Amino acid sequence: MRLLTLIMGVLAFVAATSLPATAEVREVRIAKQYGLGYLPLIIMEEQRLIEKHTRAAGLGDVKVTWATLGGGSAMNDALLSNSVDYISSGVAPLVVLWDKSKGAVKGVSALISTPNYLNSNNPAVKSIRDLTDKDRIALPSVKVSIQAIILQMAAAKEFGQNDFTKLDRLTVTMKHPDAMAALLSGRSEITGHLSSPPFMFQELDDKRVRTVLNSYDVLGGPHTFNVITATKAFYDKNPKTYAAVYAALEEAIAYINKNKRASAEIYQKASKTKESLNDLIKEISQPTLSYTTTPLNVAKFSDFMFKTGTIKTKPNSWKDLFFPNVHGKQGS
Repeated sequence: MRLLTLIMGVLAFVAATSLPATAEVREVRIAKQYGLGYLPLIIMEEQRLIEKHTRAAGLGDVKVTWATLGGGSAMNDALLSNSVDYISSGVAPLVVLWDKSKGAVKGVSALISTPNYLNSNNPAVKSIRDLTDKDRIALPSVKVSIQAIILQMAAAKEFGQNDFTKLDRLTVTMKHPDAMAALLSGRSEITGHLSSPPFMFQELDDKRVRTVLNSYDVLGGPHTFNVITATKAFYDKNPKTYAAVYAALEEAIAYINKNKRASAEIYQKASKTKESLNDLIKEISQPTLSYTTTPLNVAKFSDFMFKTGTIKTKPNSWKDLFFPNVHGKQGS
């Protein structure tokens, strides 16, 4: 049923892209999610960087509307229903949308490279081989989110390619903040959380919790975690606006990399987290974490998803998945 709904949305979206060109939009609508992976977007919102760059481009006062959604499925639905112009998500939802839309949806840019941890409060679980039917793993969207694909890749590596879905039955859709609360409560069915910053770090402050899987180990090195995505229709009809949004993103990422304390303060205020400022600075400064617009190891995700039948068309390169503004970068 969910696949049928997605396909119907794609068909409606593709039909809409055939409309004649009009003047550039007067409002830009962007959806972000929870966590430090979306810090560049939080900076853009708090510092009104899109408004700054659209004015500089001669577009006047463009309204920018922000929404916060809880997973890749919700993001995909929002874009396909034309409720937003840009979405942010893990790599896997981008690959799915690119495939289903036949290239009418593409990535604008990477946001961050960071590992995702599978943390568990079950003392019997030392690796994914120890997981049983008594365990439940929370992640943003079953089968669709980047965490879901990471878990499938780990299962294929551990149990063999034919058993890549072996752990899917244990997964539960849950927003990161709710999943962390469930894991740490010790009173929930949730015994594992395939998580991202800052939640994976916060969980490890509890002595009952340990990391049983690191996505960098699964991928064989660093990889892009989050991306920002748009439609080809928006890209074609709003070239100045698109360029202004990307310029705002580049400015936000440069700001984070030069001003980690100030960025942590902005995140702390915007997210209303109870984490200390020092902890947030430490997390943003992790050597395994990098805020960058360069897509990294994205092709490993798309290759795996094609091999397992999650997508029908294999990209020839990572560049097929992204608009030209990042093609000159040393991506993969």
